[in-house]
Amino acid sequence: MNNYVNQLIEGKIDFEGQKKVEEIVRNTLIGTTVVSFALGFVLQSLRVTFGTFGLSAVVLLLVAVPQWPMYNRNPVEWLPIKEAKESEKK
Repeated sequence: MNNYVNQLIEGKIDFEGQKKVEEIVRNTLIGTTVVSFALGFVLQSLRVTFGTFGLSAVVLLLVAVPQWPMYNRNPVEWLPIKEAKESEKK
């Protein structure tokens, strides 16, 4: 359990995961902005507008911030380190 929590806190995700998170965040923020504005406009209530947007921001934080396994499916494979030759070291 402790190892899993440490992995979530560490926050390493791959490049495809970063792209997926960026897409989720952008689309969610645009959608919830439109929906919260429409609800607030129809109900004539700023409380509803900011409440809807705030609730969706909290849910978005829970989805986007932790390092979920779905964001680390394509890890980067680094090349091995090459040893320098004696002539290159001098």
